[in-house]
Amino acid sequence: MKVVAFNGSPRKDGNTAILINYVLKELKKEGIKTEFIQLAGKKIRGCIACYRCFEKKNKHCAIKNDMMNNYIDKMIEADGIILGSPTYFTDVTAEMKALIDRAGLVARANDDMLKRKVGAAVIAVRRSGATHAFDSINHFFLIGQMIVPGSIYWNMGIGLEKGEVKKDEEGIKTMKILGQNIAWLLKKIHR
Repeated sequence: MKVVAFNGSPRKDGNTAILINYVLKELKKEGIKTEFIQLAGKKIRGCIACYRCFEKKNKHCAIKNDMMNNYIDKMIEADGIILGSPTYFTDVTAEMKALIDRAGLVARANDDMLKRKVGAAVIAVRRSGATHAFDSINHFFLIGQMIVPGSIYWNMGIGLEKGEVKKDEEGIKTMKILGQNIAWLLKKIHR
């Protein structure tokens, strides 16, 4: 079993990465392979609504000059997908939105190719707006017929400056339990 995690923050190794890594650590404890991809500094653009993915049905986006098809391949290969984002103006980052829109359309064009995979959102927030960002990611999972596990609270951690989320004890506990629940669910699905 394998879980791929995408950090949609333009800040590499910031609060979003820290939160995702708490989840990944729990998965590793359970013997689940993980891969962590940071979108920071990577060229990724939004969907251009060309709908060639529906014409070709080759599990790839028609835009070839960025990393998106590699990311889609990683999602296809994985049993679970974690999408993490800081909260920007009450929503996900532009990088994460591009990933969601393009991977989501390609998945729908190819018979909902991500269905029945496990999907979990992780959100870093300074103060408010996290539930909307959390919902945005979950909409991607749910319309794609993915299975979304819960935790003891919404999957968010509070902090502004790099590393500040480490002070959010409830946020850390939420991430650890999320990792445990993902592992439990994957093991139930794959027995």
